[in-house]
Amino acid sequence: MIKYRLSCKNCSNNFDSWFATSKEFEKLKNKKILSCPKCNSIKIKKSLMAPSIINRKNNILDQKKHKEIKNKLKEYKKFIEKNFEYVGNNFAYEARSVHYNNKINKKRKGIYGKATIKEVKELAEEGIESEIIPWVNDKEN
Repeated sequence: MIKYRLSCKNCSNNFDSWFATSKEFEKLKNKKILSCPKCNSIKIKKSLMAPSIINRKNNILDQKKHKEIKNKLKEYKKFIEKNFEYVGNNFAYEARSVHYNNKINKKRKGIYGKATIKEVKELAEEGIESEIIPWVNDKEN
């Protein structure tokens, strides 16, 4: 199977289509079977299209890079769990408490927990810095 980007000469519509072989396009075009899905014109031409090449070497490198990133995230998770206080779903509330009362409670550890994207955006609007870190399950490879 081969995929071509096709273009209608009549209405300039671009669309993709699959063919059994590279010669199949010409065969169907000559029989006037190909038509534009937008205007139904049979004035269709092939456009340039970048091939999608999957290389085994690149795939292995991608898997290796993925594993390295996952391992680094696990390291971050262990560091955070060891050095910060878990506040669960109350992260936004606790972050505000730390931020606005920082002068009073200097001995408090940093915190981590769960927050929605909306809560994180609201914290940022208030000038309260926080980070979103993907939480990798320890049991995953």
